[in-house]
Amino acid sequence: MANQLQPVRGTKDLIGEDAARHFHVIEIARRVTRLYGFYEWQTPIFEDTRVFSRTLGETSDVVTKEMYTFQDRGGDSITLRPEGTAGVCRALITGGLTQTLPQKVFYAGPMFRYERPQKGRYRQFHQIGVELLGAVSPLADAEVISVGWRILDELGIAQDVVLNINTLGDAQSRANYRNALVDYFSAHADKLSEDSKLRLEKNPLRILDSKDEGDKKLVENAPLIYAHLTEEAAAFYDGLKSYLTAFGVKFEENPRIVRGLDYYNHTAFEFVTNSLGAQGTVIAGGRYDGLVQQMGGPTVPGIGWGAGIERLSMLIAAPPVGVQPVAVIPMSAEFEGRSLEILNLLRNQNIAAETGYSGNAKKRLERANKSGAGFAVLVGAEIKLKNLTDGSQEDVTADMLVKRLGA
Repeated sequence: MANQLQPVRGTKDLIGEDAARHFHVIEIARRVTRLYGFYEWQTPIFEDTRVFSRTLGETSDVVTKEMYTFQDRGGDSITLRPEGTAGVCRALITGGLTQTLPQKVFYAGPMFRYERPQKGRYRQFHQIGVELLGAVSPLADAEVISVGWRILDELGIAQDVVLNINTLGDAQSRANYRNALVDYFSAHADKLSEDSKLRLEKNPLRILDSKDEGDKKLVENAPLIYAHLTEEAAAFYDGLKSYLTAFGVKFEENPRIVRGLDYYNHTAFEFVTNSLGAQGTVIAGGRYDGLVQQMGGPTVPGIGWGAGIERLSMLIAAPPVGVQPVAVIPMSAEFEGRSLEILNLLRNQNIAAETGYSGNAKKRLERANKSGAGFAVLVGAEIKLKNLTDGSQEDVTADMLVKRLGA
């Protein structure tokens, strides 16, 4: 039908194998992060707009072009969350948790950005992420990166992904580096894109991340931050590399990984793959020691990352089939009550069991075969257990059922 309702552009239903892949990523991430001592938080999917405008920067593309912002009926400006870190930091402050640090947080859920939909990118997309709040140590950074690598490994895709790391230094290092970049790019200002000419005045580090081809050629010869690090910042970076090696996490140094906002410092990193074309980043993160303070809280150091579930789902193999349910089938209407007793018995013993709602025994058995059930319990004057894989059948009692199916 021409007027049939469709999903809104940039959104996608999660059904069948898509849903299985999606939730497999979350399940693996949830299990791995618990091994590392992270606890799951859930923050609202919409926040006071200032939560994001303050943290992402009033002039950033996300704030000016991509956020879903609206006035609610009370006249307040509300925004659907475009990322997860700001909400976690807001929750840390309003939850009174800045005195009980460190906090190790895992989250999973939908995010929203109004941008051009493309492969692996949607306007409603989903992320997993971790934040470690309250620890200022290269060991904390290495552990946060390590948990990301472990998730990729458990998903079976670590061999297809490369970890790139960089340092943004401390405040003095960044000031030194800014001056060097301004000197370099000012000498080539006539060749910069219009966007990068503005960045030269406001935040020259963002030129390093420009997608303009002309800018990229200039960036190739731009000075590197390593020569401008303070002694303390260089030691922090060396510590990070040492701890990553101790964790068995391989990495490559990439001096072009930057974070444009002032609250980012020291570590910046990305896990990238060539398997998704241009959209190659699957996990990205960094250290943000000034963010909580910028939101009105005390000075609380932080390090974290976010990962797109859609992109990870595209990389993984089809997840294993879940538990095969047992089909409980009454042989006639007079055995319906008995079959429901057995259905309850199995479920009470944590054995997945289903029953049909209509049709004779033959049709119900046909549906059970098509559904992927492993066994059928045929309830008549006697109880029979039928293996739907090989067709074998045996007489059983209710007590025997639990022993046979609960193994």
